[in-house]
Amino acid sequence: IQAAWNLKTRALTEMVYVDEIDMDQEGIAEMILDENAIAQVARPGTSLKLPGTSQGGGPSPAVRPVTQSGRPITGFVRPSTQSGRPSTMEQAIRTPRTALTARPITSASGGYVRLGTASMLTNPDGPFINLSRLNLTKYAQKPKLAKALFEYIFHHENDVKNALDLAALATEHAQFKDWWWKVQIGKCYYRLGLYREAEKQFKSALKQQDMVDTILYLAKVYLRLDQPVTALNLFKQGLDRFPGEVTLICGIARIYEEMNNISSAAEYYKDVLKQDNTHVEAIACIGSNHFYSDQPEIALRFYRRLLQMGVYNCQLFNNLGLCCFYAQQYDMTLSSFERALFLAENEEETADVWYNLGHVAVGIGDLNLAYQCFKLTLVNNNDYAEAYNNLAVLEMQKGHAEQARALLQTASSLAPHMYEPHFNFAVLSEKVGDLQRSYTAAQKSEEAFPGHVDTQQLLKQLKEHFAML
Repeated sequence: IQAAWNLKTRALTEMVYVDEIDMDQEGIAEMILDENAIAQVARPGTSLKLPGTSQGGGPSPAVRPVTQSGRPITGFVRPSTQSGRPSTMEQAIRTPRTALTARPITSASGGYVRLGTASMLTNPDGPFINLSRLNLTKYAQKPKLAKALFEYIFHHENDVKNALDLAALATEHAQFKDWWWKVQIGKCYYRLGLYREAEKQFKSALKQQDMVDTILYLAKVYLRLDQPVTALNLFKQGLDRFPGEVTLICGIARIYEEMNNISSAAEYYKDVLKQDNTHVEAIACIGSNHFYSDQPEIALRFYRRLLQMGVYNCQLFNNLGLCCFYAQQYDMTLSSFERALFLAENEEETADVWYNLGHVAVGIGDLNLAYQCFKLTLVNNNDYAEAYNNLAVLEMQKGHAEQARALLQTASSLAPHMYEPHFNFAVLSEKVGDLQRSYTAAQKSEEAFPGHVDTQQLLKQLKEHFAML
């Protein structure tokens, strides 16, 4: 074994030396022994961290807005994917928040919401159960009581360590034959970030008892390990054993959507509706896909279906207003947006509605109303990069170049993943003769959206200017 270890480390050190990467012997050993380490550069179409490498031909950012992580905006908010992985502290602070909280989304166990309420307390001075005084070994020998106690510790108290200790003692008492305890141990490992250990527990539980929930938990592990293809295969194997299971089909659709393969995602969402025609997520995502595919009339039918099902919130009326506007049903547009403003629960939702009203104003040619709407957007949400960009365009039309420049710089710093502020800043700088800044901004625009033809033409013109100089 020692000889093999020396040979392996020698081979690795030779590779590292050729690549001119300075890594010591301890670092190499850590890389070999780390089971959670993944390849730095994934193959195209196999990673969620690089959604632009998808083989499915994702939608263009010119047609469909993208999130900070590079994925298209979907019809359903999923906190785990909307935020992406911000590269700087400033971006982490500005990433989209979860509903009604000011904290960025985290994967730490402390970020999970406790399910308990104040009614669980026996008295105002103390907890319902004092976990530090529990004899876990004693309770682990009483299976019915142990399961209820585990769920209280895990869900209500959010004490993953004690929950894991109880589950380990209980599964040992059950002679490792109870699949339920293996699933709970896997959930604890997942919370603690030990994904490979969680994978072993879920696989062992699946061998003993085939359950849909276990398949879903195992798929979550693979997604966290950035192995979407493995998760897809797992879901498809699960569908062989549980034909027509809605949660499995929906899981496949979500993964395809995250990988920018929108056409495949839409097909699976349609399969979801064949099994359950009241599935809100599937209806919303298909409607959103039709809207961004320039079919607002069909999207309107899906959103009206949601309204008939009893979904009654700001987002739905906002989408109905947009669909009515682009489908040229102007009689319903403003009334839908009024209802959306009435139902908005926080300032971020209000900002979204005012932003869309600004677009409606631009569409009917009332630029003064559009200016006021975008201003109201910033009053409600001061970090709204799209509103800064659109205000800059309106300022430029009025001939206020300095105000437009300041607004575009703010927009590009708030949302570096958007190409519009960079391109607009490049055009503005080129008009006033600042070719160096124009070239830098145009390069950033090309990096954000390589297929933008106007950016490529601007870069070509600038290069010709520089060649003449």
